[in-house]
Amino acid sequence: MLPPFIESLGLDAPWTYLAVFLGVSLLMVWRLEAMLDHGLEGTALGTIVMPYCSGLGNLLFVFIVVQRGGPPQEVLTNALVNNVSNLTLLLGLPAVLWGLEVLPNAAAGRGGKGGKKAANSLVGAQINRLSLMLTLAAVLFFTGATWLLADDGQLSRADGLLLIGLFLFWQTFQVFDVLKRNVQQRISFGAMFYVDLLLVLACAWALYESIDWLVSWLTAQKDGFLSAANLGWLSGWLMVLPNALLALYWAARRRAEVVYSSQVGDGHICIPLCVGLLAVLAPVAVPPFFVTGLLLLLGAVAVHALLLLALGGLPRWAGAVFLAAYAWFVWAGWTG
Repeated sequence: MLPPFIESLGLDAPWTYLAVFLGVSLLMVWRLEAMLDHGLEGTALGTIVMPYCSGLGNLLFVFIVVQRGGPPQEVLTNALVNNVSNLTLLLGLPAVLWGLEVLPNAAAGRGGKGGKKAANSLVGAQINRLSLMLTLAAVLFFTGATWLLADDGQLSRADGLLLIGLFLFWQTFQVFDVLKRNVQQRISFGAMFYVDLLLVLACAWALYESIDWLVSWLTAQKDGFLSAANLGWLSGWLMVLPNALLALYWAARRRAEVVYSSQVGDGHICIPLCVGLLAVLAPVAVPPFFVTGLLLLLGAVAVHALLLLALGGLPRWAGAVFLAAYAWFVWAGWTG
């Protein structure tokens, strides 16, 4: 067990478990990059593999809160903070720093010896944009469905089963799409792909132990900013840190399609999967701010889709707008 081992070292403190959480997440990033060489291309990596790794903490948070008999509304806050952060802060900040260009300008590469290479690159970018548009459509559908189900102020077990079913259908579609593309391009998953996948899954144990300890510690705090009263917000910010690392890392490497697909795909884990699991395990009353947050998500998805269609990515000025939207979200959540 991780806690007894850490206690034996005399390091039983919140910062220790925070370091474990972030260290395991960085290990995931390292092995996820290796998967690009073992049968997964950029959008598939971001859509299928990364969301489970970066969203694993949110899934574990659902079971920990239910197991400990904590307030289920904190799970809704956790999921909302995660998704809004993904689609505003964690796409807006990389866009401001580097720009997120999914469909680059191919004019500079036309003609000469690089003409064919530039044309192939443009085709690949167009395919990535189409994949991202499909993923955004899924977010729009999932968020809209959750909004409709929560409109009566309650998420029942039947609502939860419906949300989980929608998520599983989407993931099945994504898996078969990747397998089809690999067959067409004669790509197979190498042995190291499965080794890396097992290593990433093995990190789930350390994540569970660290999150369980941090949730217990926060729950025991009764006063101040770091307390049980802010469990949903604080856990949401904690669990979005791995996604922030992913976004900044891939944006710095000019892999806008991975940045986009990882942030958008991670949103599927929280809404609908985490919300659906919560509703199945512990039907929950929906706070008004959760519905407001869902409407903000719907608007953010629509803007991202329009910018991808019109500009082929997220320019710096649009990134600044999303940062302002996130600031409003935090202000409204804490003052509302």
